[in-house]
Amino acid sequence: MTDNIENDLGLQPIAGLMTEHGLKPNDLVRNSTEQLTHKMVSRALKGRRLTPNIKNKIINALNIAAGKEYKLKDLFNY
Repeated sequence: MTDNIENDLGLQPIAGLMTEHGLKPNDLVRNSTEQLTHKMVSRALKGRRLTPNIKNKIINALNIAAGKEYKLKDLFNY
């Protein structure tokens, strides 16, 4: 019984947004009010499938760091 769920989904829009704002993964970790790790951010940028909870942590941290209000669809294409 194997599931055919694709885990590697390619570069995500969040990578472009972070470049646009001049942000590094450390900026998201530092600005997060939740427990966000560098590994979580790295996985998000590379397009690894994330849980909804981790996605929310990343969105919240990016919104604080960038000073804008992004939605889930703006950061991820899956």
